[in-house]
Amino acid sequence: MTCFPVDVSIIIPAFNRLWCLPRAVDSCRNTRCAVEIIVVDDGSTDGTWEWLQQQPDIRAIRQPNQGQTWAINHGVRHATGRYLRFLDSDDFLTPGTIDLQFERAQATGAQVVYGRVDGYDEATKQIKPCPDTPQWDDFMAVMLGEGYGSHFLGMQFARELVEVAPRRPEFALREDRMFLLEVALQNPTTAATPGCAGYWVHHEGQMHTGYRGLRVTLAAAQMLALYRRILAVLKARGELTPRRARAATRVIWPAAHAVAHTHLEDAAAAAAWCHELQPDFVPPEGAATRLLYRLLGYRGTQRLLRLRRTLLGRG
Repeated sequence: MTCFPVDVSIIIPAFNRLWCLPRAVDSCRNTRCAVEIIVVDDGSTDGTWEWLQQQPDIRAIRQPNQGQTWAINHGVRHATGRYLRFLDSDDFLTPGTIDLQFERAQATGAQVVYGRVDGYDEATKQIKPCPDTPQWDDFMAVMLGEGYGSHFLGMQFARELVEVAPRRPEFALREDRMFLLEVALQNPTTAATPGCAGYWVHHEGQMHTGYRGLRVTLAAAQMLALYRRILAVLKARGELTPRRARAATRVIWPAAHAVAHTHLEDAAAAAAWCHELQPDFVPPEGAATRLLYRLLGYRGTQRLLRLRRTLLGRG
């Protein structure tokens, strides 16, 4: 059995987030198990590196600004823990989460231990509770889009899962989803922990809140591409069950809509894919729009919706 210097390594990528980084780091301290806090400074210019030099319990790594995907991979290469966690510098964990999930993994042998993640509004300091996470009986179906799938910050991963699922720069706008799906492809054993594991902080500076124009289309196109890749693997293995196919359509359909604004043929192909995956698929729109799909087809309906947006001045 391999011996690891620490029980849990926590990788925190940081780029000009000194206003919240101390909170994230503090939420990883004061544990019973042996924890290694790794902060990868992705070329910050706000004093982050200088602050890190004053923290003796942090393993600080500095790199030129290459983006979060590269920073996480850099941190993983230096991690020495048996289990790994990932925490964005603007999010934070609840007290006791690290010990609770580590001990749960030790007791059950689970490769992924997960808990509920609540929303936190930075401006108002209000918490938006999410549903408690039950014991999932199909981790892949949940990660594909079946209901609430928690958030990676509320999860602990066995090292062997992460070593074969690096963050992928080609899916930089959707790399979290790609990571979780590649973990799910390994059919990990899982266990749930009760209560809130941490907080996903919402604020104006978040990457996904800044998506406009081309970035919306690019993010949707990346989502469709990664689903093509993952579902192809599942199909080749004979593991693309009706349940998993149905879960996938819940993500593919809205991604197709986002692409339809500029790439109608690609969007139409994705919409047709939903019907292939789920023969009884019903578009999740109102009755009037569903009627339009039946009468005009996907392309005709999207052209009509585009005209409506233009007339209303919505682009």
